Amino acid sequence: MGFWSIVLEILLVLNITLALTIIFLERKDASATWAWLMVLLFLPVVGFILYLIFGRRISSQRIFTWDTKVRLGVKRAVQEQLRALEEDQFQYKNPDLAAYKDLYYMHLHNDDAILTQDNSVNIFTDGKEKFDELLKDMEQATDHIHLLYYILRHDRLGKRTADVLIRKVKQGVEVRVLYDDMGSRKISKKFIRRMRKAGIEIESFFPPKIPKVNFKINYRNHRKLAIIDGKVGYIGGFNIGDEYLGHSKKFGYWRDTHLRICGDAVANMQTRFFLDWNQASRHNIAYDERYYAYDTCGDVGVQIVSSGPDSDWEQIKNGYIKMIMSAKEYVYIQTPYYIPDDSLQDALRIASLSGVDVKVMIPNKPDHPFVYWATLSYIGDLLDAGGNVYIYQKGFLHAKTIIVDGKIASVGTANIDVRSFRLNFEVNAFLYDQGLSERLLKAFNDDISYSTQMTWNLYKKRSFGVRFKESISRLISPIL
Repeated sequence: MGFWSIVLEILLVLNITLALTIIFLERKDASATWAWLMVLLFLPVVGFILYLIFGRRISSQRIFTWDTKVRLGVKRAVQEQLRALEEDQFQYKNPDLAAYKDLYYMHLHNDDAILTQDNSVNIFTDGKEKFDELLKDMEQATDHIHLLYYILRHDRLGKRTADVLIRKVKQGVEVRVLYDDMGSRKISKKFIRRMRKAGIEIESFFPPKIPKVNFKINYRNHRKLAIIDGKVGYIGGFNIGDEYLGHSKKFGYWRDTHLRICGDAVANMQTRFFLDWNQASRHNIAYDERYYAYDTCGDVGVQIVSSGPDSDWEQIKNGYIKMIMSAKEYVYIQTPYYIPDDSLQDALRIASLSGVDVKVMIPNKPDHPFVYWATLSYIGDLLDAGGNVYIYQKGFLHAKTIIVDGKIASVGTANIDVRSFRLNFEVNAFLYDQGLSERLLKAFNDDISYSTQMTWNLYKKRSFGVRFKESISRLISPIL
């Protein structure tokens, strides 16, 4: 028997063993299991390598370590709120919140997401406005600045941000920057060295232990958070890069949604940053009262909800489904990718079939081709159930927004896709406020004027080539 025959037999045995492991031990959902089995079947050698890099689960691993004081404080607040809700003794500053008790109870129980009621929230739909305000807040910082972004570039906006941070460090302000190693893979080492030399603490999330070989590359920290002095927090879809200001020739105008929050919800954003930072850095942040010096700013109800592959629960997706199933009038969604799993797709179809006005807005151009074709496949199911789909034409739509009945909404980092629900580390703000929801509704309706509607008749006229691309992309969508 020749050398290559032996190698092929070994690879075949490994392939079969891996396939059995996926089926009987990994306990993935059925769609992801079939997708990986297809990859192993048609790409027996390459598929084996791809699975080692992209397919391994990490939910059983301990990713985040809590500071003891923070953990005890959060647990105490969670238990007090749970007890008050269960005994109907919860004090609502806004009586309308009571109608969504089951939604925030679910987040509270499954994600330790404390319901806060003393917030004011500003909405940004334009990158220039968002970063002008963020940089102004950073310029006014007196104690600390914490930034977490999936993408950090060393372009004009990145350098402008770094200049402010370096200036603040020289004034005695603590500055910490955390970025995702995969999302910011093009960042220059010189840019990082400049910030570190100035005194900024900067780390990457899930860097490779072996250069150029990262077995956690599939698990990305997609969160975007900024916390200034524990008083002001930013959360939403904008990363730090010139394209988010609309300077990309490929994408043009960048339409996103971001929030500036003042109030007690900032404390929960701070805790999320602590957890992510302490995972990535050897220099852990310990509890200090000055990190939680938030102000009472308004009366908007906010929950900061996190999800990721370290959890057995898909908290943000479950929140979306709960919101959809509570809808009586309408559900409006903006997302750059629409690759729902069966549970979320069924929730939207049931809502539409029940007479709820379901509108989904997606971009007119792809930044990831396979994801784009898979999106086109799934919107057909929604159109068939009577849903409405709008294609945003002004530029690239990157907003992750859901609005229900003009009373509740969610804005954050999670897309309507399997990757966001199961593989990425995400964070969303769930908003319980009619005025805020109506402002998001106005922004959605304004965007309709820059969109074309995809009707069922137009959808059925797709060419064979488009249908073929959709079919292939849909088959592998659970692992995109």
